[in-house]
Amino acid sequence: MSHYEERLERDLTAIRQHVFELGERVEESLKDAVEALIAYDWDAANEVIIGDMVTNRSSRSLDRACHAFVVRHAPSAGHLRFVSSVLRISVALERLGDYAVTVARETVQMGAPLPDAVKSDVELVAHQGWAMLDQALHAFVDRDADLARSTMGQTAQVNMTFQKVYADLLAEGEQGEHPVKDLFALLGVIASIGRVSDHAKNICEETVFTVTGETKEPKVFRILFADRRNDVASQIAEAFARKAFPNTGRYESAGWEPAESVPPELVEFLAGQGLDLAGLDPMPFEASPARLADYHIVVALDDGVRERVTEVPYHTIVLRWDLPSGEDGPESADGQAAISEVYRAVTERVSSLVEALRGADAD
Repeated sequence: MSHYEERLERDLTAIRQHVFELGERVEESLKDAVEALIAYDWDAANEVIIGDMVTNRSSRSLDRACHAFVVRHAPSAGHLRFVSSVLRISVALERLGDYAVTVARETVQMGAPLPDAVKSDVELVAHQGWAMLDQALHAFVDRDADLARSTMGQTAQVNMTFQKVYADLLAEGEQGEHPVKDLFALLGVIASIGRVSDHAKNICEETVFTVTGETKEPKVFRILFADRRNDVASQIAEAFARKAFPNTGRYESAGWEPAESVPPELVEFLAGQGLDLAGLDPMPFEASPARLADYHIVVALDDGVRERVTEVPYHTIVLRWDLPSGEDGPESADGQAAISEVYRAVTERVSSLVEALRGADAD
């Protein structure tokens, strides 16, 4: 190698090593914070808080090293991807250090040790997060895109564990044996620990980008349109969304009192708009949390959804849209006019929603 190539490689190696050392430090801080929480050790928790100062300085030093690399080498292509990924990973690692501090500060504020049932759960979700973070760091430093992809696949299991921890904490709260202040503190602790796997996944995505140039695929949203009969507005929403934005989402519709069939007048009207209702018969609306968890967004186009959705899954959003009632019905003399009014309102709201989710160029 030439003198320049040797210096370039030396600088790259130094940055990779810095990323790994910062990651190891953050991982140790998280472990120490959780151990202090479980042992209810105030002294150990305070050491974590003080140690975050070192983490912050290391993160800033890594940022300066990246900026110096850009000035010195004017990188392009793969080297530029590497530097941009390191800068984002540095932010992620600093945030993970902040989560360790959150756990430590809440430990000091709590009035009693963890309940036994929650203690084992916290250990489990923490270990899963640490394992993902460790694999993510090795994948980045070793430029191992395959390890990064396999590590990302563990996110679903961590999320399942997180839900169990939350349920156990809720059960503890219902027993009324622990101070409300401590239960609120534990909510923050569990949320912070759960974020470890999210940032580990982000590091894996940066690894894939650095090694292969592949960017993260745009998110495909699962959206359910629901109303009482699932025979007009919700059918319009589903048909229009499928036609206009096929790459943005996966769309369904349902009704809590579904009609036997879609009115032929609606089928005729939508055909004139280039929309096909073939196979889109009214379907029953299932309001169980397990079923709603399949969707990112549930859009209610009629009154009554709030009475039926008694529990909204954590990652599901329920929207309520006020639309023209179309009380005359599509079979009336003014049916086509009513359908046209509902169609305009629905398509405008669907377009606005998709633009909010994916931007003006959503397709």
